[in-house]
Amino acid sequence: MTEAPDRYRAPALDKGLDILELLAEEPQGLTRGEIVKAMGRSPSEIYRMLERLVARQFVTRSLEGDRYALSLKLFVLSHRHPPIQRLVSHALPAMDRFSKAAEQSCHLGVYDRGNIVVVGQVHGPNNWGMSLRLGVKVNLVDTGSGHALLAFQSAPRRAEMLAEHEVLEGEVVLPQAELERLLAIVRDRGYWQGDSQQCHGVVDISMPILGPQGDAMAVLTCPFIRRIDRHVGASVDEARALLQAAAEQLSLA
Repeated sequence: MTEAPDRYRAPALDKGLDILELLAEEPQGLTRGEIVKAMGRSPSEIYRMLERLVARQFVTRSLEGDRYALSLKLFVLSHRHPPIQRLVSHALPAMDRFSKAAEQSCHLGVYDRGNIVVVGQVHGPNNWGMSLRLGVKVNLVDTGSGHALLAFQSAPRRAEMLAEHEVLEGEVVLPQAELERLLAIVRDRGYWQGDSQQCHGVVDISMPILGPQGDAMAVLTCPFIRRIDRHVGASVDEARALLQAAAEQLSLA
């Protein structure tokens, strides 16, 4: 028997989660009136919920008392997640070695609810480079990270991930047939390498980190930037070989 999605409703919990999700999109916070307007609820019920979230330290209130913002508690809790914590702790030394040898930055991504979340980042040793913020979402369908992650999944799991995918701002739409063609190329090569669909002058190199069954449990990506001055650094092919070695070191397959 199929259960209705709202069979076990918890309105108070939903209300609190709605507030947290709303504040997550507002780095400067919102006033109580703005929260009430955005959520379409009565001021009294929003006030009670805000007070509980402040008391539990999920939300902070400005000294003036008129603006609410997320605290760092969710960030701290998310970094206690043992599997992610173990993955990042194992990956960072290998990522650091790659970064120093290739003179490029790299980041570590894992699948999360339809897209990819960056859980590890190492900057290149030079004065400049390209990097992504920890916690940022990366598109599943039009990035090297997404292609490398999708290519090394079972067909049912890949279909499930694509069904969960949520379109992010700026997404380049790919027809299903084109996406499948690209993923077949990635499976054949064992990695993704190609011009970034988000930035000019960047070549994305993405390597899957494989689990025991050969499925991708995470992905390492280098947004390769070629220098045009007199400095001689690693070529894109050399960087790819170094990134592949790092990914193979972390893989369990």
